Amino acid sequence: MYTPESFKVDEPARLQQMMRRHPFALLLTKHDHDFEATHLPFMLEPELGPHGTLLAHMARANPHWRLFDGRRESLVVFTGPHAYISPSWYESPVTVPTWNYAVIHAHGRPVVIQDKTRVRALLEQLVSEHEAYVQPPWSTAQADAYIQKQLDHIVAFEIQVTRLEGKFKLSQNRSHADQQGVVRALSGSDDPLKRDIAELMRQQLEPISKFRSP
Repeated sequence: MYTPESFKVDEPARLQQMMRRHPFALLLTKHDHDFEATHLPFMLEPELGPHGTLLAHMARANPHWRLFDGRRESLVVFTGPHAYISPSWYESPVTVPTWNYAVIHAHGRPVVIQDKTRVRALLEQLVSEHEAYVQPPWSTAQADAYIQKQLDHIVAFEIQVTRLEGKFKLSQNRSHADQQGVVRALSGSDDPLKRDIAELMRQQLEPISKFRSP
């Protein structure tokens, strides 16, 4: 991934926080002269491996999982918040529009999880994480027999992350005043993704503002 130094993020905790907040990612695996691509929700176990381990499952009918031999490398692309940036928010509008965004590339080799007990535990974990925001929350106990039958129709897998790349393009190449102008504009948006970008930029600007304080 092309990443200018000013946009590079390599703090594991910061990247893992973004991956957890935006868990729906694109899985890509090279296959002959083409790619298999599947969009999936991922879970992250940050303590397993040097960069953490990703866990997910897909339909057994999806041929993608047949490439998971433990040797073939895959790429998981996490896309965080993003927003169009207008030159009208800068001190001088004599420039061009751009796009701010946060993306993470996680590299690793997928391995199929064969143990059905572990597969069921992963499903329980996935449901638990996301039902925490639902009222009233749904429980797998409400469909236990049905879920047990469905285990034969899915394939769970894990990817120990061997390389993690983060690119947070947040107007770092603009002046402090221009960045503040973008934050003000995005903070007032009705779009939560734009407000999220504004918050990321605000966090980035805090150390600069403290340094400049008298």
